[in-house]
Amino acid sequence: MTDTAVRPADNEEAPLVLTTDAPRTLGFLDQFTLWGNFGISLFGPVTGALVAAYTGSLWQGLLAVVVGCGMGALVLGGAAVFGSHTGAPAMASLRGLFGRRGSMAPTVLNIAQNIGWATMEIIVISQAAVAVTSERWRWLFVVLAGIIATTMAVRPLGSVKVLRKFMVWLVLIASVYLFVQVLSKPVHDLPQDSVFGFWPAVDLAAAGVVSFAPLAADYTRHSKTNKAAFAGSSLGYGLAAILYYALGVFAVATLQTNSEDVITALVTLPAGAIALFVLLVDEVDEAYANVYSTTMAAHNLIGHVDRRWISIAIGVLATGLALLVDLGNYTQFLYLIGSVFIPLFAVAIADFFLVSKMNWDVSGTAKFRWQPTVAWLIGFVAYQLVNPGTVAGWSPFWLDVQGKLFGGHAVPGWLGATYTSIVVSMVAAVLLGKVGRGRIVTRTPVDN
Repeated sequence: MTDTAVRPADNEEAPLVLTTDAPRTLGFLDQFTLWGNFGISLFGPVTGALVAAYTGSLWQGLLAVVVGCGMGALVLGGAAVFGSHTGAPAMASLRGLFGRRGSMAPTVLNIAQNIGWATMEIIVISQAAVAVTSERWRWLFVVLAGIIATTMAVRPLGSVKVLRKFMVWLVLIASVYLFVQVLSKPVHDLPQDSVFGFWPAVDLAAAGVVSFAPLAADYTRHSKTNKAAFAGSSLGYGLAAILYYALGVFAVATLQTNSEDVITALVTLPAGAIALFVLLVDEVDEAYANVYSTTMAAHNLIGHVDRRWISIAIGVLATGLALLVDLGNYTQFLYLIGSVFIPLFAVAIADFFLVSKMNWDVSGTAKFRWQPTVAWLIGFVAYQLVNPGTVAGWSPFWLDVQGKLFGGHAVPGWLGATYTSIVVSMVAAVLLGKVGRGRIVTRTPVDN
């Protein structure tokens, strides 16, 4: 891939409005540690425990984690290059794919998922803190987590430097300790009451990683090179996700826990509360990432508004929601994210590298492109046909279509929704991209 030129910056903090060029201050190590911190999450063991339950096997669970996270990391890395090459935040960069008006659809979806993720991150932080302390202090932990995450979102590049210098080392120590404790216990047979198969487990793992693809360019627009953006994001997040999902798989096998109780099981380990406290503090960066990226997505709609005020408003909203609600159906939330964003970014990667040859018009005058829109829809349908989930009022329709398509038989065990959707989306994007593709123009900087 070709590296873009590094633009000079007047300061080392993120622009306040969309029309200002982003300073290029982040190298590979900065981004590797940033994405590694993002990948280290309390949701990692939760997702890993779900993968273990879906496979009913320690080794199949670990393989599903590696395969799913590996595919997700490649999609994440490809999405990261959009930001480093164009200098635009994630949703604004998708103007090159769908046009200015067409990019509003993924922008609205991304805002919704980011607010949901920010809320869930604050909730899981408070729940982990309660496991260490007392339920009566949950409201305080919610408020503190919300304040810290919002403050970090106001100064994102400064937060990246802090994460690199301090938190990464504490987190590594806590992680090693938890792994040693979990692996020191004898291995038991995994329960067989929730086994859905290897590929549905892969879909879960992949969706967890791809959920960060709509955020990638918000940070990699500050990357010095395309190579640093791709390698830093894919390796940093991919390796961290594999380790923490694997921790959940091992916890199910050795601590005989499940996805709902895995965090509590880790707390009960000797000095587990101390290690988990370190991870709890580090979890704030996940909430910060979602608050900041909601702001960046909103900038695609209202690019003239100071991002700091948007971040504060989003932080207050997520904190308020965290005080009022509990974690919902996490599994179906992951599948929904996967079905929407896996084909979206598969189409985007195919179009960016193969169809548009890394020349996207990300300006405010970018015209609507119907070809990638149709390819995205085709990929979404492909995902749903293979893995429709279990959502009432939604899944039965796709199960009915699935039954007619496969002659009343179940989906073949070798067919996975993630890789099927990626392949179908990319092929559709390339084939449709050859239809009516005129002269491609790259316009930067981004305007509103």
